Amino acid sequence: MEEMEEELKCPVCGSFFREPIILPCSHNICLACARNILVQTPDAESPQSSRASGSGVSDYDYLDLDKMSLYSEADSGYGSYGGFASAPTTPCQKSPNGVRVFPPAVPPPPSQHHLLQHPGSLPPIPRNSCITCPQCHRSLILDDRGLRGFPKNRVLEGVVDRYQQSKAAALKCQLCEKSPKEATVMCEQCDVFYCDPCRLRCHPPRGPLAKHRLVPPAQGRISRRTSPRKISTCTEHELENLSMYCVQCKMPVCYQCLEEGKHSTHEVKALGAMWKLHKGQLSQALNILSDRATEAKEFLVQLRNMVQHIQENGVEFEACLVAQCDALIDALNRRKAQLLSRVNKEHEHKLKVVRDQISHCTVKLRQTTGLMEYCLEVIKENDPSGFLQISDALIRRVHMTESQWGKGTLTPRMTSDFDLTLDSGPLLQTIHQLDFVQMKVPSTVPAAPMLQLEECCTQNNSATLSWKQPPLSTIAVDGYILELDDGNGGQFREVYVGKETICTVDGLHFNSTYMSRVKAFNASGVSQYSKTLVMQTSETGLPPCDIQTIATVAWFTFEPTSAHPDIIFSNDNLTVTCNSYDDRVVMGNTGFSRGVHYWEMTVDRYDNHPDPAFGVARGDVMKDVMLGKDDKAWAMYVDNNRSWFMHNNSHTNRTDGGISKGATVGVLLDFTRGILIFLINDEQQGPVAFEGMEGLFYPAISLNRNVQVTLHTGLPIPEFYTPGDPEPPGSVC
Repeated sequence: MEEMEEELKCPVCGSFFREPIILPCSHNICLACARNILVQTPDAESPQSSRASGSGVSDYDYLDLDKMSLYSEADSGYGSYGGFASAPTTPCQKSPNGVRVFPPAVPPPPSQHHLLQHPGSLPPIPRNSCITCPQCHRSLILDDRGLRGFPKNRVLEGVVDRYQQSKAAALKCQLCEKSPKEATVMCEQCDVFYCDPCRLRCHPPRGPLAKHRLVPPAQGRISRRTSPRKISTCTEHELENLSMYCVQCKMPVCYQCLEEGKHSTHEVKALGAMWKLHKGQLSQALNILSDRATEAKEFLVQLRNMVQHIQENGVEFEACLVAQCDALIDALNRRKAQLLSRVNKEHEHKLKVVRDQISHCTVKLRQTTGLMEYCLEVIKENDPSGFLQISDALIRRVHMTESQWGKGTLTPRMTSDFDLTLDSGPLLQTIHQLDFVQMKVPSTVPAAPMLQLEECCTQNNSATLSWKQPPLSTIAVDGYILELDDGNGGQFREVYVGKETICTVDGLHFNSTYMSRVKAFNASGVSQYSKTLVMQTSETGLPPCDIQTIATVAWFTFEPTSAHPDIIFSNDNLTVTCNSYDDRVVMGNTGFSRGVHYWEMTVDRYDNHPDPAFGVARGDVMKDVMLGKDDKAWAMYVDNNRSWFMHNNSHTNRTDGGISKGATVGVLLDFTRGILIFLINDEQQGPVAFEGMEGLFYPAISLNRNVQVTLHTGLPIPEFYTPGDPEPPGSVC
């Protein structure tokens, strides 16, 4: 109800309608407000042919008056009588509802007290008066009847009355002069609410009034709402009731209008029939509008959800940005440490060279000084024969020593400058150019693909699926995602991502029922899933000579949700390492219980000779100890020289041969024979590791911070191995 309140207020005064009249443009206005906005036009510019009234000008005869509109379309806010330079201009005002109202250019109208009196006491309307609709700004020149020529909107008046009554906290007496008291009764015949003093004074229970029925106010309000409306009378013939409807003029008329007025030649219909017809049309229009309102409510819910998603995505994106910048800062710090290490090495090298040269020169200078002092003492001797005996040798020694000082001995072997210049220009330029990449987002997400059933089929343990976009879909598609369950009613998993619309999936279980579905995606998002297709693989396998094709080709990754918190994932969960020196366990996201499966892991980093463990485990394996320490895992742990098999903390089958950076560790799980085999660099490591493998197993690995491995799946089984043989070739007993 409160949303309707704006519909019940006058566009001029902003209050609830009082005695509303209907303008030819179908807008409503209070009768008193209509008198307030009347404007008198010059006699020379008001031809009788352009006069109109509310009596039936439904063809908008007043449209020609647009050429001399009372308001200007400019932004000045002032209106003038169009075409008259001598006519005064009046400022444009705004009503409480925000519409423009043009006040009269004539002297101010009578006070509001006079306007609310009986119409018979209203001052006369000036001749050639013109009224402008405050909502659509259409202008209309009144005829001799003035405002009485406009029909009263009794329906709107009744709606306003009911709305005000519903909003009132208590019904007031209608006869109290000053402050109305709360009504205690209502007379159904008088249609008046009385308080007790007014009822005793004005409605005594005697005489002609004794037969009137007095009811409680609440019941009187209901009876007033449900009581029949007073019959409307014709605006031109006040004594005649409106009984017919003019189809051409689209207004109710009386019989006298049909006989004498301009409606005599028009098509008319019964008022009741047109009343029901228009009610039905309004109901239909309201149903359509109600649907639009429902869509608008749903749209508002969508927008509010979008606000929440924007906030969540904003926080997530900000965290991602901070993480990316922190990663860049960490990389820069690591590089800084490497460069500082090189500078320190250069610094130590220069100091060592210079210090060695200082030591060498110091020793040599000491020897030279000693030789010089000895020669001076020899020169002081007065024995010629004795001097000549040693003089030749001394002369040679002095020349030799002097020649040793002349072979670059007095030149520094190292400069004090560091011949290292850090080229940071390209990196600084790249940092300055660091920005977001704006993706071209299509207008919307694609439609759900349609599976082409006539092209979908199964053969042995393979399934071929084909799909296409709906015929009328025009949204661009970047690719498709095909999903299959595990053949046992489990969760769906992705088996294909790409642009092709046909895919063959090999290596499925025989005699199994698979469910498949496909969805499309583009930069805007992902479509809905297609209808689910159920497929049945063959009941029997291939001949024994081709039995190796039974091996199941499975694609899977490491599972972050079940891994130990110290595990670090990258490369779409295909590469793992750890931030702890203790062993931590991570498993694959796919479990196996049938078929033959083979996967490999390459060692990307191997520092300080750790011993990672590779194998399979149950879903509830311990995650904070080495794989194989409990009875939920079967593993091979290996260092740089040898390996051991371990289950339930029992170590067996020590085998020479270890791993290093770049090594490949393979795991072969054969449910047809119930065995588990390990390989290192495509060679079997030791004998069959474990037998009697039954149940559901997950690929697993344990490692610490010194190891990083990358998972490779969807691989065929090694060529040397044939399922079903009593003992695989090359095995060690």
